[in-house]
Amino acid sequence: MSGGLDLTGCKKRKRSERVYKFKTFGEHGCPAGFDSHNFEENVRAFLEYAKPENGLCGAMPSWSFQLEVHRHPPSYVFLFVVEEPIELSLNPKCKHCQYIGWGDHLICNKKYHFVFPSKDTMAACFSFCQRQSSSNLYGGGAATNSTSEIQRPNVMMIELEGHTMHGVFHCNGFGHLLCINGLESGSNLAGHHIMDFWDRLCTGLHARSVSLKDSSEKRGMDLRLLYAVGYGEAWFGRWGYKFGHGSFAVNHQMYETAVQTVQNIPLTLLAHHSPNQHELLIILSRYQILSGHSLGTLHDAFHFMLELKSRIPKDETNLGACYPGLLVVDSTCRWSPKRVEMAIRVIVEALKRADYRWVSRQQVRDAARSYIGDTGLLDFVLKSLGNHIVGKYLVRRCLNPVTKVLEYCLEDISNAFPKHEEIQGGVRVRNDSQMKPRYKITRVQLMKDVQFLYKHILTEENGAGVLATIPAASRVILDAKYFLKDYTTPKLSETSDKLVVWCAIKLGFDQERVVTPYECMVLGKGTTFDELRLEVEKTFREMYWGLRVNNFVANLNIAPNGCDSVLEAIKEGSNCKLVFEGFVGGENVDYGGMFEGIDKSSIIVDCPCGTRDEDDGERMVCCDICEVWQHTRCVHIPNNQPIPDIFLCTKCEQHILRFPSLP
Repeated sequence: MSGGLDLTGCKKRKRSERVYKFKTFGEHGCPAGFDSHNFEENVRAFLEYAKPENGLCGAMPSWSFQLEVHRHPPSYVFLFVVEEPIELSLNPKCKHCQYIGWGDHLICNKKYHFVFPSKDTMAACFSFCQRQSSSNLYGGGAATNSTSEIQRPNVMMIELEGHTMHGVFHCNGFGHLLCINGLESGSNLAGHHIMDFWDRLCTGLHARSVSLKDSSEKRGMDLRLLYAVGYGEAWFGRWGYKFGHGSFAVNHQMYETAVQTVQNIPLTLLAHHSPNQHELLIILSRYQILSGHSLGTLHDAFHFMLELKSRIPKDETNLGACYPGLLVVDSTCRWSPKRVEMAIRVIVEALKRADYRWVSRQQVRDAARSYIGDTGLLDFVLKSLGNHIVGKYLVRRCLNPVTKVLEYCLEDISNAFPKHEEIQGGVRVRNDSQMKPRYKITRVQLMKDVQFLYKHILTEENGAGVLATIPAASRVILDAKYFLKDYTTPKLSETSDKLVVWCAIKLGFDQERVVTPYECMVLGKGTTFDELRLEVEKTFREMYWGLRVNNFVANLNIAPNGCDSVLEAIKEGSNCKLVFEGFVGGENVDYGGMFEGIDKSSIIVDCPCGTRDEDDGERMVCCDICEVWQHTRCVHIPNNQPIPDIFLCTKCEQHILRFPSLP
């Protein structure tokens, strides 16, 4: 199938319609110039290059783009865009705004969904009469002009979970990345490539701020905890996402303190107090040597292990690769392993005679030539031996910063490893032979070590004293699930015939708070305050549902006369900000219903963790007497158990216990 899905018939995508490059889509000029200061105007310009789709999500307008992922072999994906007017929305209030802390935002008139469907979600939406159609669309291969008939969707695409990517924007430029699913979920797109695409799209459309919920896992490990310890930020941090909002009353300061607490735990403390001391010492010693530098804290260990993982080839059968601490002789080497081993021993003996001092490469080579005449073999070994382990020694190599000459040094590392001892004739005898295979690191071994540290150090609650603080701090990090990125608002330069003014509004019921973000108004130099007021009313009515249906009227007290020029009243070239007083008509205006957040007058949240008057997205239970909501975790109801039919909070239980008993 050559194009998007036209559900009214069997129309084909025209050959002249453009197929865009996935890796550049969203950049300036691909497909649009994104020249407007206004988010929704950029979206409209963007959609002019899309193919309209009929009936994709019922009566909601929708479009599609065809994107080329690879040319050889040919592989394509389709980006679908769905406009969700509030009149057709099943959930006018946005729960994602509530969770990130935007509950005080006004409800917008529209949302725009951007979706990469997965094979499963596409199959849930459509039934194909020919299997080949689905293969061409998502299994790679060149685009064709298939005439397969496509039936109407069984469910709406924007309601499904499990897409390769699903992001949604409100028409004021605030958005949410709802999900990404990379290679491990069966997609032909890697997670970091999807994030690169999403970030380009947000930047190009001039999004204001975007949130996401980080629930990413790998092999049972939460990546937001793993990366917080190793890098000081979540996996999404590489694209600029920072702490946005925490569950269970976790705030930004608590999150930062928890991250620093876990990162700064000394490894020596863990080695001496952990209940898994033996296994822990083996793992920490292994990576201490492999790193080639000191690993002093838990942050150092996790950072090195995560970086090492990115450098080890995914092909586990590739045993010819050399990692720090392991000298592996490739099968194509011109010298036999026996000759290489002999040369290594000669070089180590020469370094021993130097009494652990730094010796130049030439001195080592000259000393070894008395026993090894093959200079090519010596050069090969000296080149390969830097920062590798031989027996109980580590052969170090570095460039002298003064002489610019390579130097070698021998370091005894026998004390860096736990001693393997066995009983022989009633006497404890050390067995060094058991240490030899411990430096052959594969991805499988590395991930097992990471999982061990994650389970027994970060999350297992069996320590005492200072070790008990690690799982507690890890819990705080895990409770920080919502991350946020603020996109830089483009700076607009005023021209000879244009004036830039930023406008926001306050509503009559709350004159202390600005209830909207500032919107950019580009005006002519001769614009009056009456004309600006009408433009503000038009812009905000088109953007916010509550202002549109309640006949919003704007007023600006600082203007003595509506005919006065805006330019004369404000400083030219200052990108002035003006706040208008807003009034809505009608006697029974539901102000609470105009906002994204919960109606605090009808729902009371008062949890032992400190959460007050907000829904943070966690499972809650309501007291059947006082009707106060609390987290199930905070009242000791496990997540794998259903909420009881009757629940009483602690306060109500205590009040009942104080009642006099009936006769």
